[in-house]
Amino acid sequence: MAAVAGARVGRTRPGTVSVSPRTGPSPVPHDHLHHLHEPTSEPTCSTDRRRAALSAQSAHPVDEKLPALKMATTGLQHVAAMYAGVVAPPLIVGAAIGLSATELTFLTGACLFTAGLATFLQTLGIWKIGARLPFVNGVTFAGVAPMTAIAASTEDKSDALPIIFGAVIVAGLLGFLAAPFFSKAVRFFPPVVTGTVITLIGISLLPVAFGWAQGPNPAAKDYGSATNLGLAAGTLLIVLLLRRFTRGFVKQIAVLLGLVIGTLIAIPFGVTDFGPVADADVIGFPTPFHFGAPQFQLAAIISLCVVMVVSMTESTADMLALGEIVERPADEKTIAAGLRADTLGSAISPLFNGFMCSAFAQNIGLVAMTKIRSRYVVAVGGGFLVLMGLCPMAASLIAVVPRPVLGGAGVVLFGSVAASGIQTLVRAGLEKDNNVLIVAVSLAVGIVPITAPEFYHAFPETVRIVLDSGISTGCVAAVALNLVFNHLGRDRDAQDVTHPMEAGEEITGATRAPATP
Repeated sequence: MAAVAGARVGRTRPGTVSVSPRTGPSPVPHDHLHHLHEPTSEPTCSTDRRRAALSAQSAHPVDEKLPALKMATTGLQHVAAMYAGVVAPPLIVGAAIGLSATELTFLTGACLFTAGLATFLQTLGIWKIGARLPFVNGVTFAGVAPMTAIAASTEDKSDALPIIFGAVIVAGLLGFLAAPFFSKAVRFFPPVVTGTVITLIGISLLPVAFGWAQGPNPAAKDYGSATNLGLAAGTLLIVLLLRRFTRGFVKQIAVLLGLVIGTLIAIPFGVTDFGPVADADVIGFPTPFHFGAPQFQLAAIISLCVVMVVSMTESTADMLALGEIVERPADEKTIAAGLRADTLGSAISPLFNGFMCSAFAQNIGLVAMTKIRSRYVVAVGGGFLVLMGLCPMAASLIAVVPRPVLGGAGVVLFGSVAASGIQTLVRAGLEKDNNVLIVAVSLAVGIVPITAPEFYHAFPETVRIVLDSGISTGCVAAVALNLVFNHLGRDRDAQDVTHPMEAGEEITGATRAPATP
């Protein structure tokens, strides 16, 4: 029997123990104490049930296992919320390479399959791999622009995907090795860097949406026709109306619903082709290295290694945000484990013809909205992704969506990425002229390939693979400028100036008081 602090214990008469009433319980007869040591007469199974119930009650909500039906329905919600984001990158890259509808369906299914595998790694985890948080993993948008640049620079388009896959494998393996060190270097990727890069990702993808809105073939007579632009505008309007007048889960999947409704509206105009669904198999496995054995090209590897740094930075920010939402703060160990899951998932993906994977921020909002924090729910969602990847007919559904409809939804999808970057920049301390300069120059460098596609025409083709990716060049510029302005000689440059064009003055023109020497 443990002693109670401050209690005075003593014997008053044989068979009883007294504890001072100001600190302890009333006297307990000796024969009652004897019964406390007697074996219980309850069945063992009842005790086990009580222990299991207590264990379930003490489990953190992140580790809670919900009833099967609730896990399935909520898991499907996560899949619906991120589906458009997963299938968009293979559609963009596949179109840039010139894949047929059948090959495009295969590539889309492969990306769904590998997204499910990466989600398993992140939510369930093995060894020191996986943040074990309710994260859905999928193809990162950060890699789209560099991969299309690689495709554009490859003369034989049949080599484009093998070169991309080889670069993703190397970047994934290097990222896996760097994960524990990267988790300690997060301070070099503050909001001024991450916000700039995420903004560039969205801006780089918007031209793709504008191209889709005009039609699938630039050489076609109806390219940019009123019908195509009208379908794109109609789809955009549908998404906006759903976002404005609905709430809850319907609001979360407004883009997906916009694609469905837009496709139905497009049927009478004769621009919807159901051929890919009719030709697709019900069951099929993504054949390893279907597009050829990976090829390893230095310029492509460098470009996607930069993308891996961007992806790891995004994932770190997402883990920190999700940790706060589920009330299990992500420490350095959790971040390192989560980054290992991202990078290992990326390294494995090319084996099954998938691209670089990263944690999807869209699902963080769904976790906050539903208040369901169980990682097993998201793991079930990963299972649905795997099943969709094993069903080519399900993957082919996205090929049915007309390009103008995709373009209308893409304006919202890709524009939201850019807006997310701007939201991050709001927290970047832009009242300091150093940060304004970092954002200004990095955005300018990153936008060069979009506004002046032939700007680097005099450089060797291998170098252009890196330079023609605005995300890669913008990220390098942002990291380098942040080091120069905010880390080297920081004490000397600590004073705040709100406008780079007028040192020492506020934007309003009011002169600041000189700094005290």
